[in-house]
Amino acid sequence: MKLLVDSGATKADWIALDENGDRLFTTQTLGLSPEVIDREEAIERLEARFDIYNNRNDVTSLFFYGAGCGTDRMKNFMKEIFQEFFPNAEVTVKEDTYAAAYATNPNNEKAIICILGTGSNCSYFDGEELHQKVQSLGYIAMDDCSGNRFGRDLLRAYYFNKMPKELSEKFEKEYNVDPDVIKHNLYKEPNPNAYLATFAKFLIQHREHPFIKGIITDAMQVFVDNYITQYDNSHEVPVHFVGSIAFYLKAELAEVLQKNNLKLGNVLRRPIDGLIEYHELN
Repeated sequence: MKLLVDSGATKADWIALDENGDRLFTTQTLGLSPEVIDREEAIERLEARFDIYNNRNDVTSLFFYGAGCGTDRMKNFMKEIFQEFFPNAEVTVKEDTYAAAYATNPNNEKAIICILGTGSNCSYFDGEELHQKVQSLGYIAMDDCSGNRFGRDLLRAYYFNKMPKELSEKFEKEYNVDPDVIKHNLYKEPNPNAYLATFAKFLIQHREHPFIKGIITDAMQVFVDNYITQYDNSHEVPVHFVGSIAFYLKAELAEVLQKNNLKLGNVLRRPIDGLIEYHELN
């Protein structure tokens, strides 16, 4: 049995394939990012899914593409957990940007690969390897144009009284904006980045409002400036995206990229289905 896993900070998508490439099962767990969970929490999240736990001894190969796996230390941390949990499996751990690259670009062409989901990332794919000019420092210092950054922007706009009244009233109805509740989720609960990203739904729902549109456009331009155009050939190759933010704000993304003379490539909400095609071809 082969397992393909694409994990963000919020959730992880799993697909099990037999030796003929046919699906045995698909499932989801909570996210398995080593930046925000420890070994015990990772094991608990694996054990919580019956399909995964019940088949752990039958897995012969595991391909894990995960957020937070950009350094050797984090890759090895996750690899040790998986090798213990799946004792008969050959384990491969790569950064989640590889899942994005393989899913949007199965023919391994040169491209810029971006992730805009709960977090954000950007790499150059030379046809074989990914290259990063910006090393991510995690959601507190980085993650421009991500779900968690948009959540932060909305909370700040609300609390600094910058959000227009008609929007702030809707915001209050949709979310618990009690400061104690917000601070508890930010500083006492696990995965504060995923909590912040829950507010991005409001931004997507009201993306036509001039105030929200301004937040979106400004954030996308910052992402272009800080990430994409750092690559010398950014105007020569397609720019592919994966993630819910990119998927639901595709029209706005296309507008900003066109303004910057950049070529928008494929945009996928989730890379997991594209990974099946990639592993069949490669």
